[in-house]
Amino acid sequence: MASTIKDIRAETGLGLATISKYLNGGNVREENRIKIEEAIKKLDYHPNEMARGLVTKHTKTIGFVINNIASTFSGSLLQHASTYLLERGYSTMICDSNNSVRQEAENIRFCLEKLVDGVLLIPVSKDVSVLNPLKKAGVPVVLLDRELPGADCDSVVIDNRASAERAVEELIRCGHKRIGVIHSEEYTGMERFEGYRSAMQKAGLKTPKQYEYTRPVHSSELGYDGMKAFLGLKNPPTAVLLSNYEVTLGVLMMMNDKGLYCPEDLSIVSFDELILPMVMKLKLTIVVQPIEEICAEGVRILLKRVEEKKDFQPQKVTLHASMKIGASIKEI
Repeated sequence: MASTIKDIRAETGLGLATISKYLNGGNVREENRIKIEEAIKKLDYHPNEMARGLVTKHTKTIGFVINNIASTFSGSLLQHASTYLLERGYSTMICDSNNSVRQEAENIRFCLEKLVDGVLLIPVSKDVSVLNPLKKAGVPVVLLDRELPGADCDSVVIDNRASAERAVEELIRCGHKRIGVIHSEEYTGMERFEGYRSAMQKAGLKTPKQYEYTRPVHSSELGYDGMKAFLGLKNPPTAVLLSNYEVTLGVLMMMNDKGLYCPEDLSIVSFDELILPMVMKLKLTIVVQPIEEICAEGVRILLKRVEEKKDFQPQKVTLHASMKIGASIKEI
C-alpha cells in the first residue's frame, strides 16, 4: 500500500501543515526539512501530483496532443519533446488524435480535465476555434510542425515552402522538366506544394494537373497510389518531389513492385531523414528537418509561459531545414 502524508506525520512527529507546506514547495525549518526528507526516503513516499495540483495549480504535467502517433515523424517529435520535458522535471500526457478533428477536440478537453500546465499540439483541425477551450482556461499552447491560420498562439515550424523550392530547384538543375509532386492537404503538404509550384514557375516549367497527386493526409498509401497514377500516364514525370516520410515509403514500395530503380527509372527528392534512408544502400537526396531543435524550441517557449506566467507576444519560430544531397537524382 502506498505511503501517505499521514505516514510521514507518524514518522516525523510533525504537523500536517508543516509537511504539506514542504511538499508544496514552501520553506520550513532546516531540522524539519531533514526529518521530512528522511521519512520520504524511508517510506518511499510519492506525492499525488494531481491532488497537489488542486492546491498549487501546477501539476508539472504537459499534454502532448499528437496528430497521429503512428506517423514516424510525429512520433519522433513526441520522443524528443518528452525527453526535454523530463529534463525540466515535467511528465508528458500523450493523446493521439488519429487524424480526427473530433478526437482532437476530445483530447484537448481531456487535457484540461487532467489539469495539465500546458499543451504541445500538432493540429489536425484547420479551424482556429479548436484552441478556444485552452484560451478560455488560460492554459498555454504551442503548435509544433504546423500552423493554424489566425491562431493567436506560439508555433514552431520549418521553412516548408523554401525547403521544397530548393529541392525542386535541385531536380531542375539536373535537367528535369517533367517533375511531379505527391503531397497531402495538411499544412505541411500544402506549404511544400506551394514551394514546388514556385520553383517550377520561376524556371518557366509547366505544372500540369496530372503531375500533382494529393489526399487529405500523408500516408504510405498516398505515396503508393500517387506513384501508380504517375506511371499510368503517357508521359510520366522523370522526377518527383515527395513531401513526407510515409509518402516516400509508399513510392518506393510501388517502384519495387514494378521492378523500377532509382534514379535510373525515376529521380526523387524526399523529406525527413528517419529510419529508411539510413538503411538503404541508395542514398536519397533528402530535406532534413531539425526535429530536435523543433522540440527544444517548443518546450522552451511553453515552459516559459507556464513558469513565468507573463503575457508576451506570440512567437512564431521558423527553423531552417537543410538538404542532404544523395544519389537519387539522375542527370539528364
